[in-house]
Amino acid sequence: MVPHLWFNQEAKEAAQYYTSIFPDSKVTNITTIRNTPSGDSDVVSFHIAGYSFMAINGGPHFQFNPSISFFINFDSSTDENARENLDLVWEELSQGGTPLMPLQEYPFSKRYGWLKDKYGLTWQLMLTNPDDEERPFIVPSLMYVQDVARKAEEASDFYLSVFSESSRGNIVRYPAGIEQDKEGTLMFTDFMLKKQWFAAMDSAQSHNFKFNEAISLLVRCKNQEEIDYYWEMLSSDPKAEQCGWLRDRYGVSWQIWLEVMGEMMANGTTEQLNRLTKKFLQMKKFNIEKLIEAYQGK
Repeated sequence: MVPHLWFNQEAKEAAQYYTSIFPDSKVTNITTIRNTPSGDSDVVSFHIAGYSFMAINGGPHFQFNPSISFFINFDSSTDENARENLDLVWEELSQGGTPLMPLQEYPFSKRYGWLKDKYGLTWQLMLTNPDDEERPFIVPSLMYVQDVARKAEEASDFYLSVFSESSRGNIVRYPAGIEQDKEGTLMFTDFMLKKQWFAAMDSAQSHNFKFNEAISLLVRCKNQEEIDYYWEMLSSDPKAEQCGWLRDRYGVSWQIWLEVMGEMMANGTTEQLNRLTKKFLQMKKFNIEKLIEAYQGK
């Protein structure tokens, strides 16, 4: 699964910015798809510290918010300069951005901060406890608020049932006496889907945001059987189905994507890409056979 970031027109610029901050980071591919509802759009694939992202210039339709953020875990057991490196990344990401929780010590971490960067994307930087079980450097985090508040446990249970090679990690529940957040609901949990870590949090506090299409989770499928399975399991709103996109029962957006689609977009001629784009814009759930036929001009 790959986090997919929706920008207005800054996808390439943002990818170059993020990859300049972290080691083992690079832009791996830029493809322009033409004549979309948003005009010509750049689709950018890039790695941040080896973790895969995609981004698109899709116009001003969706804006990032803290409902989906990204933990960056600095582990002193594997990096003797973890605290210093955390502070350096915080300084870089803070330029033009806004702190949401100041960088300081908290009960759960000796060094932690949550910020919104200049593009609106939100990051949680944490100095992890070396005695805890190791987690990846980057972990996407979903926060359940408004009409799905107090459903983080239910939602993560659902995702664990959908994806194979999955398991629950840590669970931290709200204690008694916290205003609005019900005792026993999930303050934090992490879980692994297809050997990939995610986190989830509940918050019944007042928030003016919720899940939207600005950040979606792209599932790469090998065949039509996998596409059909994930589409049936995850889609809950027929109105949100378009071009391989769907919305689940909790409001999270997903893209059920073909691995071969990425290969065609990366390697196709202008004519092949135009035919492919015209065909997939007509679809809701992707049909591999018809997309390959369009790409080949049949």
